[in-house]
Amino acid sequence: MFMMIVICASIIPLCFKEQNNYLNIIDKVTVTIFVIDYLLRWFTADFKLSKYKYRAFVIYPFSPMAIIDLLSILPSVTILNSGFRLFKLFRLILTFRILRFVRYSKSIRIIVEVLKKEKSILMAVCYLAFGYIIVSGLIMFQVEPESFNSLFDALYWSTTALTTVGYGDIYPVTVFGKLVSMVSSIVGIAVVALPAGVITGGYIDVIKSEKDND
Repeated sequence: MFMMIVICASIIPLCFKEQNNYLNIIDKVTVTIFVIDYLLRWFTADFKLSKYKYRAFVIYPFSPMAIIDLLSILPSVTILNSGFRLFKLFRLILTFRILRFVRYSKSIRIIVEVLKKEKSILMAVCYLAFGYIIVSGLIMFQVEPESFNSLFDALYWSTTALTTVGYGDIYPVTVFGKLVSMVSSIVGIAVVALPAGVITGGYIDVIKSEKDND
C-alpha cells in the first residue's frame, strides 16, 4: 500500500507542464524511495530467484519488472539539462512508473495471469484484426486514391474504422468506399468483443481457482 501511494505521488509532477520547487521535491523523494526499493530487491534477488543461486544477482536486473523499475528511475537522475530535446523522451519514460502497479496490485497481477493463460486465443484475434486492417486499408487506398494521400492514411482510417472510433478527419466519399467502411465497423464490433469475452471468462476462472485453493 505504501509503494502504491508513492507511485501515485511520483506521477503528480507529470501532470504539470511547468515544474516548481514543490513538484521537484515530490520527484526527488519518490525517486529516492524507488532507488532504495530497487537496490533492496537487487540485494535480495537470491531469495526470489533461489534456483539460480549467486547468478540471481546478475539475472535480476534483466527481469521485466527490474527494467521497468530502472526506467522509472533513470529520467530523474539524468545529468542532461532540461533544454535538451532528449529530455522530452526521458519525461515520456517516466510514465513507466505507472507500470509498477503490476507488482503491488493483486487485480492487475490476475489480469496479467489471464493474458498469459489466454495468450494463444488473444494472439489469434490480434492476427485477425491486423490482417483485416491491412486488407481493408489496401482496398480503400485503391478505390479512393483521392481521399487518401498515402497507404498510411488508409491504414490509419482502417484502424479507426475497425475499432469503431471514426474521428471523421479521413473518410470515404464513394459508394463502394462507404460499403467497405460499413463492413469494417461491423467486423470491428466483433473483433473488439472477442478479446473482452475471453479476458472476462479467464478472469472468472482465475478467481474461482484462487478461492478453491484458499
